Amino acid sequence: MNKSLLTNAIAASFILAGMASVGQVKEILLAIGMFALAGGITNWLAIHMLFEKVPGLYGSGVVVARFEEFKSGIHGLVMEQFFSQENLDRFFAEMVTEDEHHTLDFSQVIEETDLTPAFDGLVETIVNSSFGGMLAMVGGEEAITPLKDPFILKMKKALNEVAHSPSFQHSV
Repeated sequence: MNKSLLTNAIAASFILAGMASVGQVKEILLAIGMFALAGGITNWLAIHMLFEKVPGLYGSGVVVARFEEFKSGIHGLVMEQFFSQENLDRFFAEMVTEDEHHTLDFSQVIEETDLTPAFDGLVETIVNSSFGGMLAMVGGEEAITPLKDPFILKMKKALNEVAHSPSFQHSV
């Protein structure tokens, strides 16, 4: 249902209730209803005139007629008032101040990260290095496979320590 119509219907019901009442209540209800209905109709007409051209009424349809001007004016206002260099500088300065006292917690991200590619990269590096020959003598890559889980645990611990160090937190 249209909110404007609902508001005007409520105002009209106050007028009808005032007409049916007697004494001082009649005057109060009529005044409430008349002022509310007058305001509601005035607002409805003003909004209608802003967006629709009404023949014979000067200034009607102004939003449609000057839409591009309104759009550029609002854009300029928003950019100058909210995104001025001064406001942006103040915003980023406040962020830096807050961040100095608030550390970012990467524990969950590190815990959920699959570090298997890091272990595979380490194995590949060892195989392709001068230690590759020695590794082949003791069973090759399969000899290192049992070290995968301890490596991943130690790597996650090291990443947590690095991620929560003051120098890393400051650089983030």
